[in-house]
Amino acid sequence: MILRTATRADLPAVLALLADEDRVVDPASVAVDDAYERAFAAIESDPRNEMLVLVDGDTVLGCAQATYIPGLGRNGEERVLIEAVRVRADRRGGGLGRELMRQAVDRARLRGCGLMQLTSGKPRADAHRFYESLGFARSHEGFKLAL
Repeated sequence: MILRTATRADLPAVLALLADEDRVVDPASVAVDDAYERAFAAIESDPRNEMLVLVDGDTVLGCAQATYIPGLGRNGEERVLIEAVRVRADRRGGGLGRELMRQAVDRARLRGCGLMQLTSGKPRADAHRFYESLGFARSHEGFKLAL
């Protein structure tokens, strides 16, 4: 398994992972419209963003988006925000999520980040246990405002 930056060819597989976390969605059934194309192009062209994919050969088994954030806190250290973390529903429980996150942490450390942060929806108790098993701490209460 390797974690690498996603290419445009990976976009249907990434969208399939994000479409339904409880079942496997066939990437061929995913419509990649202009909004997805623009969003992927923006991520791909921004040096502070990466769409990462965990692959076995040509098969995308997991994904995560990393956004690198400069800041004045923590002595000017850059931090990384991880979002859209998914592992294929039929491959969960075998350590792929742990491997995906380990490699994402390694990438962030190589970049010089001093902190990784993420949010997870309140009802996702299994995901919360998973992140805590990796050493993440519940340190803040998150807020969102739909615009």
